[in-house]
Amino acid sequence: MQASVIISTYNSPLWLERVLVGYACQSIPDFEIVVADDGSTQETANLINRIRENYQLAINHVWHEDQGFQKTRILNKAVLASKSEYLIFTDGDCIPRHDFVETHLKYKEKAYFLSGGHFPLSMKLSHQIKIDDIKSGRCFNLNWLKANGLSSSFKNIKLTKSSTLAKLMNRITPTKPTWNGGNASAWKKDVLAVNGFDERMQYGGEDREFGERLINLGIQPKRVRYFAIIIHLEHERGYVNQTAWKKNDAIREETKSLKRIKTDFGFNLHESKQNQLIVD
Repeated sequence: MQASVIISTYNSPLWLERVLVGYACQSIPDFEIVVADDGSTQETANLINRIRENYQLAINHVWHEDQGFQKTRILNKAVLASKSEYLIFTDGDCIPRHDFVETHLKYKEKAYFLSGGHFPLSMKLSHQIKIDDIKSGRCFNLNWLKANGLSSSFKNIKLTKSSTLAKLMNRITPTKPTWNGGNASAWKKDVLAVNGFDERMQYGGEDREFGERLINLGIQPKRVRYFAIIIHLEHERGYVNQTAWKKNDAIREETKSLKRIKTDFGFNLHESKQNQLIVD
């Protein structure tokens, strides 16, 4: 098994189904999926069982009870449940292009993590994408997207089919390579070395803080922004709040100023709590 794809989700089975179908269409089959489920209802479990049966995907469903936004906690549990030496992180609202897993594996390198991005869609266009559009790859075609409401923009170049142009854009883009939770990958040993994600953090820079500790460890970011392509389905964000942002900002500042490598609130919290983890 070449990789474990860790997909975070919470009560979004409609979007998750589209994402999982995207992984059923990958150019290489030698990977597992670990769904990091932050407390979804039975509907998500039913969907995963159906996808397993219909597409023969290797899916581990890692779930804990709903206690509000606890993405960092369920990600740590999913990492502990993963079986591969290389981990690809994404979200349950990000449909991968057929070469997404292959691309992360192609560019992986010791002492580096890979930093990708996403191509955001409007709510209206997100709902227009059907299962057949994913299987055929139409949803990554700019002409098809424009015919269904995508506005013209320089950012559309991200979906270029030209490998030469993609290489050029990765070199010249001013966007700093950081850990982006919807599209990033790293060696499992490096994730373990920093003690995983800081579970004090809710929504707001929690992925960036994790990447900053990897950099403090000596793991450098490599940009694959125009290589590893995902389209992002729009959704409501009821979990956003300013209190969490302020708390997270303070933790990030401390990580930077102290050049902290390990969090004290990561994998170590689960050493005696495996009974709280449900894997199927």
